[in-house]
Amino acid sequence: MSIDNFIPVAIPDLGGNEEKYAAEAIRSSWISSTGKYIEEFESRFASMCQVRHCLGTANGTVALHLALMALDLAPGDEVIVPSLTYVATANAVRYVNAEPVFVDVSPTNWCIDPQAIEAAITPRTKGIIAVHLYGHPADMDAINAVAHRHGLWVVEDAAEAHFATYKGRTTGGLGDIATFSFYGNKTITCGEGGAVTFNDDRLLLRSRMLRGQGMDPDRRYFFPIVGYNYRLTNTACAILTAQLERATEIVAARRRICDLYTRKLAGTPGIGFQPVAEWAVVTPWLFCITVDPILYGRSRDELAEFLAKSRIDSRPFFISVHRLPPYAKNAGLHLPITDRLSETGMNLPTYNGLTNADIDRVVDTVRAHARSP
Repeated sequence: MSIDNFIPVAIPDLGGNEEKYAAEAIRSSWISSTGKYIEEFESRFASMCQVRHCLGTANGTVALHLALMALDLAPGDEVIVPSLTYVATANAVRYVNAEPVFVDVSPTNWCIDPQAIEAAITPRTKGIIAVHLYGHPADMDAINAVAHRHGLWVVEDAAEAHFATYKGRTTGGLGDIATFSFYGNKTITCGEGGAVTFNDDRLLLRSRMLRGQGMDPDRRYFFPIVGYNYRLTNTACAILTAQLERATEIVAARRRICDLYTRKLAGTPGIGFQPVAEWAVVTPWLFCITVDPILYGRSRDELAEFLAKSRIDSRPFFISVHRLPPYAKNAGLHLPITDRLSETGMNLPTYNGLTNADIDRVVDTVRAHARSP
């Protein structure tokens, strides 16, 4: 489905009970942080992630902040993160006055490289954030092994990888704690929302207190700690409950679209695809390509401009976080795979309403712009 001949990058799939359940929440008058859909969503999502606990949050960024606070980071502590990620991953580390330590990603899956983690550990290192980038899970067994050797915790940033699997296990239960985003362009969405998932009862108690202004669960309006208002609303959870009912269908449609793109773009000079490890089942967030300027004959940015003139939206890959102004002291780091992907990678329109004709139009436009040597 295009809109007035314009093909955007993303449109949410709200074709189930989203409107019905949201209306029920509104009619019940429970539209804030209490209501039946909160328990329904949290229980169902925990089960789907194969964990004991889930807490909904206002968005994915505060889910990361909540996770790091629950893990008791102190000022000056270090957390190892990939530089190829959305900036929120690093920002959350700064929120708790800790320092992100940037490392490169693996060329085989574009996620944080376990060997790079090992080399970056110092006496101040407390943990690792493993980002499941663009729907592909990180190599969690290798990452957890490094963490275990050095007494570190592991956070999964699964904002882009709902229901992806690693060696048959679902994201959300592969580290000490995991975080998710339900922003409007994510595979599963309520417009703006997030979640943390985990198995540890202590983390549950601390996270719940921090999420709800620090209130003692056994004594109303008594606040033993400083907390935050990071709760998710019953109305948002109503939408998410409907999304979870159709999660298998939503993910299957996205995979079909990405498979079509891959088949139709295969053989285009200079166009590369996201690698998939043999142990991974990807939940595509946005379809990824890389543009080799020599083989394709034009740069990634030139292709994006051509697509825009053809009324087709696209997105560049994330800018290497270590090169952004707030983290400029790290700009001298040599992270070649991160920088190459950041400079050559782009996302094409990926949403369940795309028709075969829409995909053909995108593919034909990409192919038409090639000027290979």
